[in-house]
Amino acid sequence: MEVGDCCLTSSSTKGEKRKLQKEKPFRGIRMRKWGKWVAEIREPNKRSRIWLGSYTTPIAAARAYDTAVFYLRGPSARLNFPDLVSQEDNLGDISAASIRKKATEVGAKVDALETSLHHASASSSESSNASRVFRKPDLNKYPDSSDED
Repeated sequence: MEVGDCCLTSSSTKGEKRKLQKEKPFRGIRMRKWGKWVAEIREPNKRSRIWLGSYTTPIAAARAYDTAVFYLRGPSARLNFPDLVSQEDNLGDISAASIRKKATEVGAKVDALETSLHHASASSSESSNASRVFRKPDLNKYPDSSDED
């Protein structure tokens, strides 16, 4: 074993952690092979998991995870978006089914908003690019005489 070998392993693990952070931008979510983002969480003191849903955006999956972890662990939970979780008084003894329901509601709302915002920005940029490149002529209008001169 050479002197620099120990440093190489520690730097390579740091590189692996950075790679994981790029692939997995939030806690409690992962990306499927086909591009969907899914969220799930383990129940405390049990081996079972609570399925939180499948979403098109990582933000929606992370918000679903945040909702579930907040109901399971309370205000001390480590959240992806701590400012966006609604503070409710009835945190004690909620069933897994009700946690799943609340988390999927939040995730679905965020997914719908994110998807609509993405489609709106994509369509507006496409229309502005199309108008710059090629404008369809108005066939009901006579051409201006200044264009022919």
